[in-house]
Amino acid sequence: FIEIKVRGSRLIERMYADDMPAPFLSVLIDDCILNGRDYNAGGARYNNTFIQMVGLGSITDSLSAIKELCYDQPANGTTVAAKPLAELVGALGQNFEGHEILRQRLVNRTRKYGNDDDYADSLMLKVFNACFEEVDGRPDARGGHYRVEMLPTTCHVYFGSVIGAMPDGRKAGLPLSEGISPAQGADRHGPTAVVKSAAKMEHVKTGGTLLNLKFAPSLVSTETARANWAHLVRSYFKMGGHHMQFNVVTAETLRKAQAAPEQHRDLIVRVAGYSDYFCDLSTELQEEIITRTEHHED
Repeated sequence: FIEIKVRGSRLIERMYADDMPAPFLSVLIDDCILNGRDYNAGGARYNNTFIQMVGLGSITDSLSAIKELCYDQPANGTTVAAKPLAELVGALGQNFEGHEILRQRLVNRTRKYGNDDDYADSLMLKVFNACFEEVDGRPDARGGHYRVEMLPTTCHVYFGSVIGAMPDGRKAGLPLSEGISPAQGADRHGPTAVVKSAAKMEHVKTGGTLLNLKFAPSLVSTETARANWAHLVRSYFKMGGHHMQFNVVTAETLRKAQAAPEQHRDLIVRVAGYSDYFCDLSTELQEEIITRTEHHED
């Protein structure tokens, strides 16, 4: 699949170089004038191209669920039988229709990325490293190389809309996880566990990563709480993290804004790499933000 993606990207880059020059941009970018080449034709000093990776949390939780449900023997001495992989695949093909008990088991009883759990986080690292090794260093069409980045805007909503049910319990058509954030609702052990999970990857290998967190206003309502918030951010960066951002709002407030948008026109939220007025977002994107884990004092 990456081979197909790279071939497509090279074709698009050649089209930009041949048919879509950017003269104003080119005069502002180092070395385009010196090289006598347009920015889109590789005139810039740095010409690396970034391939966007989406859904790290979703694929990690899916692999974790398959591993735990279908292959691993229970470690706690219980006699719960492993679920045949064919049965799981069949349930996915039916979008969990008639398999709600199985879906709830996948959602609530399998280990998830974002909880500082090495069982799941080690699978995240395998996915991350596989993507890096397949992409990094391939030549692009502008004289540079392809690199990995995980800084999506809203493409996790679109990609989710064309992807079927997944083994983490996600139903067909719903958004994937965004950036390097845990899947919506999967992080259940607080923000410290989230940043510890996310910091396990080598962010320096990428062109950027994005971690989103949602706090209830009560969580940061005092000076002490805000000081702890600052410590959380600094700790993440000291552990090698790249970029994190926050929404400080409750799901209840967002639901009220959906119901009465004319009364909440000033409500701005952080989406994924940018901010926007909540009431101007698509319903699908509004729902994705609402379903993100809301961290409380307890």
